[in-house]
Amino acid sequence: MQFVLTGFTHDKGLRVFTFERMGEDRVRTQCIVKADLALTRRYGIQIQELPLLCRGLLERREEGEDLSAALTFTEEEIRAYSNERAAAKALAASKKKPPHRPASENLGAAWRGQQPQ
Repeated sequence: MQFVLTGFTHDKGLRVFTFERMGEDRVRTQCIVKADLALTRRYGIQIQELPLLCRGLLERREEGEDLSAALTFTEEEIRAYSNERAAAKALAASKKKPPHRPASENLGAAWRGQQPQ
C-alpha cells in the first residue's frame, strides 16, 4: 500500500493533511489526517516533519482497516515520537568523541617568533 500527500489545509489550530492511498488493486482512496499544531509546538516537533509523521500513522494501520474517516495524530503518538527523538539524540551525544585539544596554548609559537604584547 502506498500513500501520497496531495495537499493540506489549516482548520482552527489543526493542520489537515490529505493523502491518496493506492492499494494493490490500484484503486485510489482519499485519507485525511489531522494534527494539532499546539501539541506539536509543546513537544518540539517542527511543522516540516508532520507530513511524514502523518504518513507513518497511516502506514501503521491494518491492511483491512477503514481509512475513509479522518484520523487524528493524538497526543500520545506525538509524545512517543518526541521521546524516541530525544532518546536518539542522547544516544548520538553519548557516542560523540570529545573535541581534540592542542598540546599547549603556545603551539606554533616557535616559528612565529615573539608576539608584541
